[in-house]
Amino acid sequence: MLPYVFKRLLQAVPILLAVAALVFVMFSVIPGDFASTQSSDGRSAIDAEAVARMNTQFGLDEPVHVRFGKYAGKLLTLDLGTSFRTRQPVINSLSERIWPSLQLSMAAMLFAIAFGVPLGFLAALKPGGWVDMQSMIVAVSGLSLPQFWLGLMLMYTFALLLGWFPSFGYGDGNPRYLVLPAVALGVAPLALLARTTRAAVLEVMNADFVRTARAKGNSEVRVMRWHVARNAAVIVLTTLGLQFGSIMGGAVVIEKLFAWPGIGSLLVDSVSLRDIPVVQACILLLVLFFLIVNIVVDVLCALIDPRIKYS
Repeated sequence: MLPYVFKRLLQAVPILLAVAALVFVMFSVIPGDFASTQSSDGRSAIDAEAVARMNTQFGLDEPVHVRFGKYAGKLLTLDLGTSFRTRQPVINSLSERIWPSLQLSMAAMLFAIAFGVPLGFLAALKPGGWVDMQSMIVAVSGLSLPQFWLGLMLMYTFALLLGWFPSFGYGDGNPRYLVLPAVALGVAPLALLARTTRAAVLEVMNADFVRTARAKGNSEVRVMRWHVARNAAVIVLTTLGLQFGSIMGGAVVIEKLFAWPGIGSLLVDSVSLRDIPVVQACILLLVLFFLIVNIVVDVLCALIDPRIKYS
């Protein structure tokens, strides 16, 4: 298992470099740069001179391949560069935003797991029953409702009307500030987990080894626990890994809506200001998180199902 994990980590290096190159080229060809966003009137001679000086200062007047070569060299030494806006190392900006983003992502996934997996499991026990119909409604609604609309409805209902939770902000880590954004972010993964769990449990329940386990006289509780749940967990874990890895990237809308100081809101602000080093660092961090989560899921699947072998 350790050689496999090491191999996957090595494979992540060219992926991160490819993502860095793609983002770098994209921001090099689109109109505008950081210097022009700081200019009050780009048509005046004074502003044009100031823009030229800033471009020289940040090396933006050099050819694209030269700038990328310098950036790739720094990246290989784990140097993410310096923010154009704050003039501070990018790692400082990221270190302040990582923990709030992790808090939001973990809370959203815990909410999705706590309600989505049991709902899907119960729906599979009686296909076509009342619970199954309700789970279908939850799944379709959760996957169809736009996140920003759901967030606004949660803010209006539970913050403005009922006053149970704050409407926005971080609150220095107060858990009450985490509830509404976590629910808004976790509804879509909850819906997908519910449907995936239902499909996985139904598939396993119809398998030959489950019928054999029942024929041997095993109790229904033992059959569900050791045969159905354990085999269905592999499929559910795979879906969970994909959702957990992508949920940080999908948190951009929720973080801006709830004024949550995470990686997503930092990414949006940096894109609008053309702060390229910060944008690149944020995207690389999200991609790295996605890769690590998928490696962890592969390891967990192998631990649950000994038939899975990695080389």
